[in-house]
Amino acid sequence: MEANGHEHVIEVTDLRRVYGGGFEAVRGITFSVRRGEIFALLGTNGAGKTSTVELLEGLAAPADGRVRVLGHDPYTDRAAVRPRTGVMLQEGGFPSELTVAETARMWAGCVSGARPVPETLALVGLESKAGVRVKQLSGGERRRLDLALALLGRPEVLFLDEPTTGLDAEGRRDTWELVSALRDGGTTVLLTTHYLEEAEHLADRLAILHEGRIAATGTPAEVTAAQPSRITFELPDGYFVGDLPPLGELGVCEHETEGRLVRLRTRELQRTATALLVWAERAGIELGRLDMRSASLEEAFLGIARAASATDVREYAA
Repeated sequence: MEANGHEHVIEVTDLRRVYGGGFEAVRGITFSVRRGEIFALLGTNGAGKTSTVELLEGLAAPADGRVRVLGHDPYTDRAAVRPRTGVMLQEGGFPSELTVAETARMWAGCVSGARPVPETLALVGLESKAGVRVKQLSGGERRRLDLALALLGRPEVLFLDEPTTGLDAEGRRDTWELVSALRDGGTTVLLTTHYLEEAEHLADRLAILHEGRIAATGTPAEVTAAQPSRITFELPDGYFVGDLPPLGELGVCEHETEGRLVRLRTRELQRTATALLVWAERAGIELGRLDMRSASLEEAFLGIARAASATDVREYAA
């Protein structure tokens, strides 16, 4: 399906990737990415993120299933897809003796309609490093160079594999702003990242991979909403969890204590919080260190990973 006039520029259906020896790294995943969207693939090491991205980039053929990027098979129709995509690998592997500008000019000669090199280096904050040899760059500066080269061809689809690894906090924020601006300009971005804050900040939608399968997908808000919220507080001396109203009636699904500190988990944050505060008011007590918050993407990620692992164990035992 050609992307012009169609919503999805990446379509993945029942995708599988098998390595030598029969190891199945990607185990039948399905998802799609819309034009002008940032889509994040999350997962622990070995979950299948890079294996999936390499298939989308056309670096290998899938063992089974279907991949379409801009309406084409990226492996068999590589000549049609590659000029319209940009790829930022985990490591660029560029000649260390070339300067930053020389490296960019060399790469620009390999793409059609390349941006001017000075403009591209300015996009990623490397204009002052144009005359510096690649071997003299810091790890974070090399990642910026990797990103610059991915942007040289003004890609319609941009693949970013761990784009901010090695960057300091300022560099990471600058990269987020650049990626968001590219999305706002119509570029479709698929990224993998270990930084859950990054996915929460950037992604319009995401998928969490676990052992080659998609364990959850949706917007960051949808994924986190599936996990319980948390209320933490400290009871005053002389009060215990047993003095609270029945936790089930409060909408609490889990609880734990640590001395006088109480942690409640609930899928009905407003109802639970209201009932708890009404109880404290009527009892004439103050709940110390009170903290109420919805689940973060990190909590959702860890909860999904634990649930998926437990399911795997049960299936294995059966």
